[in-house]
Formats: sequence, structure tokens, C-alpha cells
Amino acid sequence: MKAIKNFEEFIEDKIVKLQTPNKSRAKFLFDEAQKTHLFLLEKINTFDINDANANDFVKSCYDIIMELIRAKMLVDGYNCQGSGAHEAEVSYLRVLKFQEKDVQFLDQVRYFRNGMLYYGTIVDKEYAEKTIKFLKIIHPLLIKLINNEILK
Repeated sequence: MKAIKNFEEFIEDKIVKLQTPNKSRAKFLFDEAQKTHLFLLEKINTFDINDANANDFVKSCYDIIMELIRAKMLVDGYNCQGSGAHEAEVSYLRVLKFQEKDVQFLDQVRYFRNGMLYYGTIVDKEYAEKTIKFLKIIHPLLIKLINNEILK
């Protein structure tokens, strides 16, 4: 897995486009992420995490984080599309001043999630637990960033 590019490179490559901030769409994505997060917490409290359901937990964590990043990008006047869009969204964490280790971990989750969808990649219980732990750290930070913008 190669290192993820800087966000500015995605703008230069026209994967990220500047647009008018879209608070209504951002609010929709924010609300969807919150619903998915609540359902994930319900699943965590109901089911034991194991190798058989690890992929489901990882995908849910990834979807929640990415919807929150997309919401923040929309508020800030950015939109991604096409090949490399998910990488650009992960790279946006740098713009938001997240630590490089967080950017790298989310890029790894993105890589595995892509593998699950297209190549049959299977992760184990340990990786799912690690991803859930990451979500627990990053989720409130993203919520704070977005909530301040949506409520303005």
C-alpha cells in the first residue's frame, strides 16, 4: 500500500472540486452517520465481535467516518468524485489537523474495505476491535468539527 497523497494533489488532479458550501447535504450526511453510529453501538452491545462478523463492523465504522468527512468537506466547499475520491477524503483529515497516524490508519481501513467489496478480503476480530477503538476516538472529534459548522 503506497502512501496517500496530500489533499492539494487531489485538487490539482481534479478529483476534488471547489464548490459552494452545501450545508443541507452536509446535514443529511451528518444525520445518516449518526443513525449508523447508533445502530453500530446497538450491534456492539448485542453481538459478540468475532471473525465471522468482523467485516461488517469494519465496514460500518468506515462508512460512519467517511460520511462525517464528506459532510465537513461539503460545509467547507469541497466535493470529490471519481477514481481516488475516497483517498482524497481520507487525506482531508490532514487539512483538519488530525495526526498522521490517524490518516494512515483510516487509509488502511479504506484499503481493506475496498478489498472486502471487490476482492473478498476478510479481516479478523482483532482488526475489527482496533477499528471500533479508532472510531471511538475520531467520531467525537469529527462531530465537534461538523456540528459547529452546521449549526452556524
